[in-house]
Formats: sequence, structure tokens, C-alpha cells
Amino acid sequence: MVLFTLLLSAAAAAQQRPLLTEDVDIIPPGSARFEVGVDFFQDAKFPFSGLTGDLTRVGVVGINIGLSPNVEVQLDGVLQNFLSINSVSPNPPVVPDFALGSNSTNDTGDFRLSTKIKLRSETRRSPSLGFMFGVELPNSNETRGIGTNQTNAFGLILVGKKFGVEDRLNLFGNLGIGILSAPTERFTQNDVLLYGIAGIYRLNRQVNLAGEINGRANTRRGRAPFGTEPLSEARLGLQVKSSGLRFDVAGIAGLTDFSPRTGLTFGVTYDSPSLFTPVK
Repeated sequence: MVLFTLLLSAAAAAQQRPLLTEDVDIIPPGSARFEVGVDFFQDAKFPFSGLTGDLTRVGVVGINIGLSPNVEVQLDGVLQNFLSINSVSPNPPVVPDFALGSNSTNDTGDFRLSTKIKLRSETRRSPSLGFMFGVELPNSNETRGIGTNQTNAFGLILVGKKFGVEDRLNLFGNLGIGILSAPTERFTQNDVLLYGIAGIYRLNRQVNLAGEINGRANTRRGRAPFGTEPLSEARLGLQVKSSGLRFDVAGIAGLTDFSPRTGLTFGVTYDSPSLFTPVK
């Protein structure tokens, strides 16, 4: 029952927030989706800079544009990270550059540009399939101690299937690889396993129950290079539709030693009407 509850997440039309796992479905071609939110994490860890503390992410933004019935482009990232420092490890690989004795730091997050392609729609017996690939851009400043300021690439296989009367339950999952540059080692990268399993259960016309397990796993033997450690988290929350918007809230629990201990996320999503004539 606990596992089933964690699987309940997004909705039947590529609804994302508050989830990280990507649905196969594409937003309507010619339209756009705008997302903005705020995240709070307790006991966030940054081994490459030796910092640990409470992290607030302000302006967690996402822009999705439907180019055609089976292609969607996305841009997402964090406008500003604020870290309230609780502890600093001695002799970290990257020494943070801020005032001696300071108990906080802040920085822009690294943005991600990606493309999602729906390869096939689901049938009565088989799931829908898709593929997503993209690149994470080096927008952060590593001397601030939060971001790694590296260019990373990723690719994911997407799978989804709906169940129940009027497709009330939508389950979907991701599996792929991330190529992460090691910020403290020259000419080194770590190819990590990316995974996510999620779903959305529609409670009524306005409210959805959402949940997931999402993360990355180290594929190397022994310790992962600093800045590429295994991360995983569980999210469980709600999506509420009102006044043409979709509001969301979710609790977060870290599942690895390098993940934040707990967290909370709030956000809102707006789906625009058709903005342009899509590609046929």
C-alpha cells in the first residue's frame, strides 16, 4: 500500500509540478505551459564545497512549448538558490568564495534545455513510449558553493500507461543515463543511471493526488566523483485546479546519504491557449 501511494502522481495530460519524473504525453501543439515554484530543503549537502545547510530555491521555473503533436521543447531551472549554512567541512575540494564567517550564500541555478518526443501512443494493452534528451547549462558559479557550473547531458526513455474509468490513474516512468562532468577532477565524467517512477490519481475534477520516486545512481565502483554523488527523493502531494491555474504542494523525503533530509515545494502552472500554428 505504501509503494502504491508513492506511485500516485502527475495527471493525464503531461502535468509536471510538483513532480520531477517526465510524463510521455505532449502538451497541445502550438500552446505553452508556464510553471513557477518555491522549494525548501532541510539538511541539503554539497560535498564538493563542504557546505551543509537549509536550501531555499526561489523561482523554480519551467517553460514547455508544444511544437507538434509528438514534439515538445522545455527550458527549466532555478532563478536563485539561497543556502543557510549549518556546517562547513574542512579542506573541501572547492573552497567557497564568500566572506569569512558568513552563514549564508546564494547563486543562480543551472538551467536545462531539453526536447521530448512521443514515439507511440498507448493502446488498450501496451504503454505509450517516448524519448527525452537535453543538456544542463553551466549558469552557476562554483565558488558560491551551491552549483557546480558544469555542462551535463542526459537521455531518457519514457513509458506511461493509464488505468481505470476515464483514465483516472496515470502511471509513468523514466530510465536513462546522465553524463555528468566531475567539477573537481580534470578530464573526468561520471555516467550515472537516471530513474523515476510516478503517477497521478484524479480524486475529482479539481484535485489530483501526485507522488513519485526520482533520482540518479552512481554506476562506478567505489566513491562517485565530487559533485556527481547518488541522489534520490520521494515526493507526495496534491495538484489543485482553480481559476484557470493549477496549484501544487508536495512533501519531499531524501532517500540517499547525499540527498536533503526533508523538503517542501509549492508552485503554480498556467497552460496557455494556442499561441502559434504548430508544425504539421
